[in-house]
Amino acid sequence: MIALNLERLKREVDAHDGFRVQSRLRIAEDGLACALSAAIGDQCRILEPNGREVPAEVVGFTRGLARLAPFEFAEELRSGMPVVRMPQRRSVPIGQGLMGRVLDGLGRPLDGKGPIRPGERRLVRFAPPSPLERERIERPFVTGQKAIDSLLLCGRGQRLGIFAGSGVGKSTLLGNIAKTAEADLNVICLVGERGCELRPFLEDSLGEAGLKKSVVVISSSEQLPLMRIRAVETAISIADSFRSRGANVLFFLDSLTRLAMAQRELGLSLGEPPSARGYTPSVFQLLANTVEQLGNGAIGSITGFLTVLVEGDDLAEPVADSARSLLDGHFVLDRKLAEAGHFPAISISQSVSRAFLSVTDPAHQAAARKIRAIMAMHAEVQDLIRIGAYQKGTSPQIDKVIELMPAIMSFLRQTTGEQFAFAETRKALEQIAARWPY
Repeated sequence: MIALNLERLKREVDAHDGFRVQSRLRIAEDGLACALSAAIGDQCRILEPNGREVPAEVVGFTRGLARLAPFEFAEELRSGMPVVRMPQRRSVPIGQGLMGRVLDGLGRPLDGKGPIRPGERRLVRFAPPSPLERERIERPFVTGQKAIDSLLLCGRGQRLGIFAGSGVGKSTLLGNIAKTAEADLNVICLVGERGCELRPFLEDSLGEAGLKKSVVVISSSEQLPLMRIRAVETAISIADSFRSRGANVLFFLDSLTRLAMAQRELGLSLGEPPSARGYTPSVFQLLANTVEQLGNGAIGSITGFLTVLVEGDDLAEPVADSARSLLDGHFVLDRKLAEAGHFPAISISQSVSRAFLSVTDPAHQAAARKIRAIMAMHAEVQDLIRIGAYQKGTSPQIDKVIELMPAIMSFLRQTTGEQFAFAETRKALEQIAARWPY
């Protein structure tokens, strides 16, 4: 087996006229290295004695040697093992054969459905569209979720954050949007999730109907940092391939925070200095690069929903603060609403869609302002109402707020699997707003 494997590698070396370069692995205190003539991003294989090939990537240089980061765990790496540089940079499959499939961070199938149907491959490129070639955000992106389409309407090509702690319905909301949104297809990237959460998301939150129109890329929490980072690049490259053909793509990344954590691990291993809460400078550059890949192109669009995990529901922690500055709006999922059984648990007062005015007409905007005004006034007096300190008749406005709030809260609730047409949502919004005379 070993002889056959090495003979195959030798044939490939000869066939590519020197593009594959062989070296020997060196293991030092600061990581893996080898004396390859290579560039950052080049793909390599470390050959174990048992014939297994460990995929790795050149991620930097030290003392004239190429620094390597493996994609997979390898328990028996030793100095002196052969290292072979691959003739091409990393590529991913693209095309309609990906629909309904679940892939790993390198674009390999994970779902047991056999090989990907033969089709094109594309080199992974991490360059955003030119700012002057992007179409403006002018068309609404209807999600089928009343709370979003009424007061937080998104635009096609918008990049939005979903800020949430644990256990407030984030995955359920993502699955509902994937099933009901007006998009040609979904590309879903799950990074750093616990392995036990992946099947429930695919089978329950996404469901068979959602999976049929989706490509899912997964890199779970136990995988190495490089694999988690490259899973995001793989998913974005697949989404961009559809956008370049004119498709309206819905892109999910769950989560941006775990991508940042993976980059922090990789950066620290390469000697980067830690900064805010231990995050290295490259983390914030990666966040900006990731967000800028999404949006409208010259043709086609990628509408992005990126989740941000807030530690202890702290919206001011470094990743959340940086994400807010990069994204075109955000939804905050409120724990108190979730605990009260109100789903989706979107806090309207803390959420904003920066494209709202660009994709709505004056009548819609006026109705939304009225509803927000009612909710803001209720928030101011709800403590008095709760303890019985407010007496009916003291203020006609507050009396009307108390009367309308049950209708508003009922309107903003939605059960799993429910879908509402945009015209239906808007009509209900305007009917409630018409009852507010002030």
